Amino acid sequence: MSVVRFGVSLEKELLNALDKFVIQNQYTNRSQAIRHLINKNLVSDKWKTDNVVAGSITLVYDHHKRDLSNKLTRLQHDYHDVILSLQHFHLEHDLCMEIIAVKGKASRLSVLADKLTAVKGIQHGQLTMSVAD
Repeated sequence: MSVVRFGVSLEKELLNALDKFVIQNQYTNRSQAIRHLINKNLVSDKWKTDNVVAGSITLVYDHHKRDLSNKLTRLQHDYHDVILSLQHFHLEHDLCMEIIAVKGKASRLSVLADKLTAVKGIQHGQLTMSVAD
């Protein structure tokens, strides 16, 4: 991939906001921050237009909650076509985290994430999507 240099004109307030964004996110320079923002927008567009995307669903839960593990497993089997892999972590004695790697139509991944996070006993759940191509 070749890099192309070009000039950009911004109002002073936008430039100040960009510089603040660079510092807050510890980017090495403005170009890196702009690349990040453009890519983030491209992913958002793919999500909105229901393209195939890749991502992860992160769940945090108390594994002692009655029937929670079975419910999660059943849902995951219902969506086996979009689940690539999962990792299970023990954060504390009663607290677990699962990270589920997924790839598929954005709408299908959103439905799966909504169903998983709605299971009683899930303390936190979040879907993160990125490009798949």
